[in-house]
Amino acid sequence: MATTALTPAAATVRTGLYEWLTTTDHKKIGILYLVNSFTFFILGGILALGVRTELAQPGLQFLKEETYNQFFTMHASLMLFLFIIPVLAGFANYVVPLMIGAPDMAFPRINALSFWMLPLAGILMCSGFLVSGGAAAEGWTSYSPLAQSAYSGTGTDLWIVAVTLIGTSSILGAVNFLVTIFKMRAPGMTMFRLPILVWTALVTSVLVLMATPVLTSGLIMLFIDRNYGGSFFDVATGGNAILWQNVFWFYSHPAVYIMVLIAMGIVSEILPVFSRKPLFGYKAFIFATAAIGALGFSVWAHHMFTTGSVYLPFFSLMTFLIAVPTGVKMFNWLATMWRGQLMFKTPLLFALGFLTMFLIGGINGAFSASVPVDFALHDTYWVVAHLHYVLFGGSAFGVFAGVYYWFPKMSGRMLNETLGKVHFVIMFIGFNLTFFPMHVLGLSGMPRRIADYSATAGWNDLNLAATIGGFLIAASMLPFLWNVFISLRGGEQAGDDPWEGNTLEWATSSPPPPYNFDRLPDIRSERPLFDQRHGSGAGAGH
Repeated sequence: MATTALTPAAATVRTGLYEWLTTTDHKKIGILYLVNSFTFFILGGILALGVRTELAQPGLQFLKEETYNQFFTMHASLMLFLFIIPVLAGFANYVVPLMIGAPDMAFPRINALSFWMLPLAGILMCSGFLVSGGAAAEGWTSYSPLAQSAYSGTGTDLWIVAVTLIGTSSILGAVNFLVTIFKMRAPGMTMFRLPILVWTALVTSVLVLMATPVLTSGLIMLFIDRNYGGSFFDVATGGNAILWQNVFWFYSHPAVYIMVLIAMGIVSEILPVFSRKPLFGYKAFIFATAAIGALGFSVWAHHMFTTGSVYLPFFSLMTFLIAVPTGVKMFNWLATMWRGQLMFKTPLLFALGFLTMFLIGGINGAFSASVPVDFALHDTYWVVAHLHYVLFGGSAFGVFAGVYYWFPKMSGRMLNETLGKVHFVIMFIGFNLTFFPMHVLGLSGMPRRIADYSATAGWNDLNLAATIGGFLIAASMLPFLWNVFISLRGGEQAGDDPWEGNTLEWATSSPPPPYNFDRLPDIRSERPLFDQRHGSGAGAGH
């Protein structure tokens, strides 16, 4: 088998904490992304437990209404802006250069800058709890007039600056990914031999570049409204609050795919490996990913059906239409596993959790695409259920699948399978116990973002069940964290390729050297390691 020999560049020797603080190695930066993201995941989870504890029974028992508003706003903001988006970028940072046979990202110093903006943004956002008036409290959507200075304090200004920093980080990262993917592929790695995760990172980067500047402009306008007498969104001074909704959702609906496409890529790498089959419909999967990216810019106003300011038939049609490429992917995943030699290791379990939970999230979202149904369900707990089935049942399950899959590559050690399965079972049960009752609560009319409800509304038992489920999700993190701790200290040695993977990251040592590869196998398909292992010729992606 022909190989491509690589000459490692000379590296400056740095050790310990200084190395981690100053590194431009994409692998270390990817790990820093993961650690930072899980830190904010824990903080956001603690806030969620505060919200669920307050809602377990009627009556204000633990939180004042103002504090409750800060808790649910900061929970959503931390989970979306500082967990889901960065953690997926962290996986892409680590594996994309390895998957395409590159020695690093195209712009290593910009890559480091992209990361270090995130902890700064998180500190700024959370520091709102320390200032007069408290943290941002108008929801993660920051709608006017609630977000105007007359109704909110300094915490909202800190929130605006933090989200602007996060957006700048995303834009720099997106440019870096695009240049890396287009200009630094190994010999033989044509576009239709790229792993699916690389394709999802590519489409995600395009979405970030096209959508994030729109949100940034809106944030700057809102900051001017609040601090310099502007009147963009303040109706009292001649502004238009609906303009904010258009600007915000033009970013935030494509952002839903920014938050899930790379998770889809993770699952698309795991299923073929643990099914011992190639991914069914490789090219169809690529075109479906591109279609999701394109259609993602045509559906933002379905969040605004009840405003009376959008053309309902068009946005309803486009919302139904965007389900088609997602459905293509779902059938491709199922066909990949069909009659495969399934190995029920922890990465596969979390991938299956992704498929089932994301399917529910997609179906309950399709109901809301119907205008009359959306009028009834808008701003109820049905929407909360939908959001969490897509972004927790989808993205977060995909994230944990990726952790269990690539931890051996990152650390050189295996995670404990028993603890991993305990983590999955408790988290799966807790997740459904938390969010499935919210469908019923929404259908029975419970509004979202309320701190209290009537004891006679009939919502008591379902809210108590959801709260118990929330604490189960929190409990599921304990075996996960313990698993990471003991595995790093003395876990089973992984070897270079413990799963018999298909893609190039498994062609180097675990963990990889700073320069990634000593040599590369001949690339004849989208599964170069499978080809090398079995002496195959050109594959489906040739």
